[in-house]
Amino acid sequence: MPDDAFDGQTILLTGGTGSFGQHFARWVLTECRPTAVRIFSRDELKQSEMARVIDDPRLRFLLGDVRDRDRLRRAVEGVDLVIHAAALKQVPACEYNPFEAVRTNILGTQNVAEACLEAGVRRAVALSTDKAVSPANLYGATKLCAEKLFVQSNVYASGHDTRYSCVRYGNVVGSRGSVVPLFRDQRTQGQLTVTDRRMTRFWITLDQAVRFVARSAVEMRGGEIFVPKIPSTRILDLAEAVAPGVPVRYTGIRPGEKLHESLITGEESRRTVDAGWCYVVEPEHAFWEERRIAHATPVAEDFLYTSDQNTEWLDVEGLRRLLDGSAMTREAPTAAVV
Repeated sequence: MPDDAFDGQTILLTGGTGSFGQHFARWVLTECRPTAVRIFSRDELKQSEMARVIDDPRLRFLLGDVRDRDRLRRAVEGVDLVIHAAALKQVPACEYNPFEAVRTNILGTQNVAEACLEAGVRRAVALSTDKAVSPANLYGATKLCAEKLFVQSNVYASGHDTRYSCVRYGNVVGSRGSVVPLFRDQRTQGQLTVTDRRMTRFWITLDQAVRFVARSAVEMRGGEIFVPKIPSTRILDLAEAVAPGVPVRYTGIRPGEKLHESLITGEESRRTVDAGWCYVVEPEHAFWEERRIAHATPVAEDFLYTSDQNTEWLDVEGLRRLLDGSAMTREAPTAAVV
């Protein structure tokens, strides 16, 4: 990624007080030279806490909700890049409050896309998740819909400079709501809870996720879904890495939970290319014909990118290094560097 990729740009982060937003803001203000970074979120307390932690005059805070289209229109005025990270993502909460999940994750994404087009924002990147692939719960279904909204927004942008793409990755190590903080709390109680011993998951560090999104924003042409090459781990190995020797109690798979997760399906493999630093799922539509990813090769027709069939794995020792922070790199994430 060029060192001057974000020089002189104004960047807006929806959901900017979340784990990703805070880390991205800190990284881009330290490593790059943007004109301003706007944090758009609805929690004034989190904004004030973030302002104390990141003391930089280029950081701007805008109170608002992605459900509010008028507020979004004002927020994106003069913005060069929008990173859409706002979402309701707790699976049980989305199941219990389905209307709210739809309003934020689907209608909110539509509002972001429309506001970007109206304001002439050149690039917009939406953050997605492995839960959007063959979704087994409402959260995943709303994120799948959000992906399709962002990809297809390029049709509405025909004749305009605005382009939309998505980034799809797996579980973020140590982020709020992940299993790592839960295991750390449970080890003091002398017992961990695991739903199923066979479970596997994709893992990416927060630092890797931030740098991957940044590079995707630079490389995008519009319509792509960028998927990082990241390792898998067995849930029991993760439990041993966090709490060695602590007994495990099995509780059974919860509604909407999968044994293994997928980042690219067999159906998507027909339009997926390997760009070296990542996989790219290309859109199936005519607007894509003139914007092929350079130096990328198609994957095999039977290619599957699932957590149980991954070629790269983190063992217990590798997980401990990752959790200690020693495995975080300054490059786009690949399985070889974690």
